[in-house]
Amino acid sequence: MVRPVPSTLDITALRSLVAIADSGGFRRAAAVLCVSQSAVSQHVRRLEKTIGRPLVAPDGRATRFTPDGELLLTAARRLLDLHDGALVQLGVGAPARPSTITVGATEHAADHLLPLWMAALTAGYPEARIQFRLDRGARITEALEDGAVDVAVLIGAAHSPACRPAGALRLAWYAAAGWTPPPPDRPLPLVAINDPCTIRRQALSTLARVGRTAWIAGEAGHLAGVLQATRAGVGVALLADVGPVPPGLVRRDDLPAADPEPLHVRAGRGAPPRLADLIRDAVTVALA
Repeated sequence: MVRPVPSTLDITALRSLVAIADSGGFRRAAAVLCVSQSAVSQHVRRLEKTIGRPLVAPDGRATRFTPDGELLLTAARRLLDLHDGALVQLGVGAPARPSTITVGATEHAADHLLPLWMAALTAGYPEARIQFRLDRGARITEALEDGAVDVAVLIGAAHSPACRPAGALRLAWYAAAGWTPPPPDRPLPLVAINDPCTIRRQALSTLARVGRTAWIAGEAGHLAGVLQATRAGVGVALLADVGPVPPGLVRRDDLPAADPEPLHVRAGRGAPPRLADLIRDAVTVALA
């Protein structure tokens, strides 16, 4: 009786499958592995031929694993660990380079939160390289979906079921020392990040609730520009009320109080285990 030849999973193809999950897509996986994107696609097709079922499917701009793909991905990680570990023990392989964890966040309260995130990540993932990407919320979300960011801290209403609440960011008004607001019958000059910006909308709606008109006297693409214009006396700014008062500014409690903005943590596809929980816990501690 002739026994059937068992199917064989190709190690190189499994490595491409894991790279797709960890980097967020075929193109980025090809860059990580230093091969062409077509080679990565061929590896996946080879695995699908072996398994006999689809492993990945398009999901908009991203890549979604099928249930069979998820099962094989879990097994692939274990197989690669055993394979690479055996080579290292035999002296014919080099230990894997430490992974890189990229944290995306808006600039609001970043100077207060970044040291806490860095300490938590260094303790939780001592072998990883930690990098931060500070940018506008929309661009951070786009980077997360593209796989360029592993975990993101986002401000404002959650727009994805994958977002996990991480507390609320207190807000307060700040202006240059000696700045005098105009009379109530004249519009209040504001300094804000240009649209779209959650805190800009919060500033305008807070003043509108009490019938105070306002106009954007200064705007900038990033928080640094807002701080510079506010220090120069251009107007008043609504800023994160976390940590020490920004240098050169004073808090203005004579203006209507603004509601806190919710913070959310969202992990990307293939992010390290516990990463979202670790970042969320650090945010919660910082805001307590």
